[in-house]
Amino acid sequence: MSDQAPVVAVDGPSGSGKGTVSRALATRLGWHFLDSGALYRLVAHAALDRGVALDDEAGLADLARHLEVRFDTDSDRIWLGDEEVSLAIRSEAAGDAASRVAALPGVREALLQLQRDFRAAPGLVADGRDMGSVVFPAAEVKIFLTASAGERARRRYNQLKEKGIEADIAELVAAIEARDKRDMERPVAPLKPAEDAVELDTSGLDIEGSIAAALGIVRGRLGA
Repeated sequence: MSDQAPVVAVDGPSGSGKGTVSRALATRLGWHFLDSGALYRLVAHAALDRGVALDDEAGLADLARHLEVRFDTDSDRIWLGDEEVSLAIRSEAAGDAASRVAALPGVREALLQLQRDFRAAPGLVADGRDMGSVVFPAAEVKIFLTASAGERARRRYNQLKEKGIEADIAELVAAIEARDKRDMERPVAPLKPAEDAVELDTSGLDIEGSIAAALGIVRGRLGA
């Protein structure tokens, strides 16, 4: 094992359950947590707030280098400087903007060291799309969570309904498939499993089942 704090890298597409699973792993292991997707949402949010165009790579990279972000794993709250942005960055529009921002090499490079700085004792659970392949290529455990587009759309539909937001399943499926295509085909750090990742399909699992399966993988790899 590395002399640095161990890392569990959890990658996968939007709606696969990786955010919920990753937070649960961090809590149960007593480790730090990195929501890398939130970083791209934060860059997009800051850009929209400050009038920086989503295709202005240099301007976006500058925003990324100066992000002041804080995660509260217990409450699932996120701060950008002194502003709590937990809800603002979770909208469908914010997710689409984040996907566009994440396709820009300059932005990804600007956020690389920030993400690596989250690694600290006793360990880190890192949630994203390229945690195991790019950000932490030597991670002790790599998990790639996935689920069918239909299942992910159903989950998102239920989340929106719980918040009183109207949604259309067919539109959600189309949006998820379009985002997957964009993420998988981007030239820098495309969405794909690391060669040594364990793939976990959560389509037929509930939340507790997904967490239990992922925790089993972690404990098996770490001998914990």
